[in-house]
Amino acid sequence: MKIIDEREKNLDDKAYRNIQELENYAENTQSVLLYLTLEILGVKDLHADHAASHIGKAQGIVTCLRATPYHGSRRRVFLPMDICMLHGVSQEDFLRKNQDKNVRDVIYDIASQAHLHLKHARSFHKSVPVKAFPAFLQTVALEDYLKKIQRVDFDIFHPSLQQKNSLLPLSLYIQSWRNRY
Repeated sequence: MKIIDEREKNLDDKAYRNIQELENYAENTQSVLLYLTLEILGVKDLHADHAASHIGKAQGIVTCLRATPYHGSRRRVFLPMDICMLHGVSQEDFLRKNQDKNVRDVIYDIASQAHLHLKHARSFHKSVPVKAFPAFLQTVALEDYLKKIQRVDFDIFHPSLQQKNSLLPLSLYIQSWRNRY
């Protein structure tokens, strides 16, 4: 019900006022799916739930970043307005695919928040039951995107960000084999 309630609140297609609003949305949509996955795996552990919360927030933030070029092409921007205002960036800058330093700084700040959530989730690695690791393998794709965006100096519109990583399945396999997330 949390997922449905949160999605209903989001039907008006407004930009997030701040990063906390985006994180709350991610918690109530992405993290809840991870909690369900943990339940299906038979994992009832406080540390696993805490890691799932942070992974879900990272997933929501990365999804928001990845969707920015798509939404911009439809004249919509959902990035947190507090961070945009902090750097003096307007929604119009994203609609025009502006690649100024200020726009990249906005993306950097938002991507950094996702990275912090991933780092925090991984800090529970030793406390989380191994049985929960398959639920957290999406962190491999999240980290891959965050590294790609860093390589292009946080230019959210760079064409390479729209290309698939053909080595991602191998990375997933390796992380699964190593029992890491």
